[in-house]
Amino acid sequence: MPIAAAQATARLAVPFDPAHWLADRKARMAQALKRLASAVKAGAIPGGSIEDGTLKIERLTAAVPPEADDLVLDLYRRLPMARVWGAGLTASSDGQFFPAARQDAAMNLVNAKYGSEPGVKAYTHVSDQFGPFATQTIPATVNEAPYILDGLLMNEQGLRVRESFADTGGFTDHVFAITAALGVRFVPRLRDLPSKRLYVFDPASVPKELRGLIGGKVREGTITRNWPDILRSAATMVAGILPPSQLLRKFAACPRQHDLAVALREIGRVERTLFIIDWLLDADLQRRAQIGLNKGDAHHALKNALRIGRQGEIRDRTAEGQHYRMAGLNLLAAIIIYWNTAHLGRAVAERQTAGLACPPELLVHTSPLGWAHILLTGEYRWPKP
Repeated sequence: MPIAAAQATARLAVPFDPAHWLADRKARMAQALKRLASAVKAGAIPGGSIEDGTLKIERLTAAVPPEADDLVLDLYRRLPMARVWGAGLTASSDGQFFPAARQDAAMNLVNAKYGSEPGVKAYTHVSDQFGPFATQTIPATVNEAPYILDGLLMNEQGLRVRESFADTGGFTDHVFAITAALGVRFVPRLRDLPSKRLYVFDPASVPKELRGLIGGKVREGTITRNWPDILRSAATMVAGILPPSQLLRKFAACPRQHDLAVALREIGRVERTLFIIDWLLDADLQRRAQIGLNKGDAHHALKNALRIGRQGEIRDRTAEGQHYRMAGLNLLAAIIIYWNTAHLGRAVAERQTAGLACPPELLVHTSPLGWAHILLTGEYRWPKP
């Protein structure tokens, strides 16, 4: 895509002059490092600490009011589940493994993480309103990260998302870079966070409390030199000329030889560093990410309950057939979510009519993803002779 067309892309959230972006990130990083150093000195990192250059993190405790369980149980008796919350501005994405009948059919491959049986993955995006708005069938062995942007850019609901949650499998520095360029806050749940290093513009100016966490210096020249190509790549993804996953896979295939891939990695390191600092200092961000990912996990559980035919295996021989199978499963899950949502609205109205409170801060802890009240296998009746 020509640079003039890239500059006309309204979705880009970065300046056209790389000097402006570098100046902004330098200022933000300097401020973020000061905040983190101050928190280290005051012992104010929520559930964590930095001692002798080593980051230590404890598991964040849940913040669900005890009254929420009582409300959920009462709503369950009155047609359980919750109505839709949120404005559709956040979403979570994760892959779900499905066993397949044969290894040589379509994309069926063996991933040791899921055992010795071949299978495929359905990579699904779920909005904060609980609705699945995009799903892709991908091989079981591929990295999930490139497919995050497909759901965000090639779908009307995805274009509304401003904060995207993902598990560790969805994290790469390239995804950090592109989501930042598009104005989307990327919030992955990083495995082994204490081992992740921070990358800064000036290692010598880093507060002494944080020097043990520094992994290297950002290569500003590489970013500046490739800035027009970075803008063109992001605009190409927004325009739908190429699926974002296809471009990201190309960059990942030659991360050292491709100067543009190196530049994206450097930008991603900057954005990842800023994210890690925010994550360490913001317990609400951690909880918000956990809530978003829990919605995706609950959606997977519902689909696991629904895939009872053919022993839960995906037996279609073609990639197209597998895609339709996954799309049908997603549609069935969406129908159940809709049904639960509609009936929960009636249950809430019934409580309110009876003079019982339904505080919003408790309603947010319910979900329309349950199925205990649904007879998934049907009902068999034989007339008496």
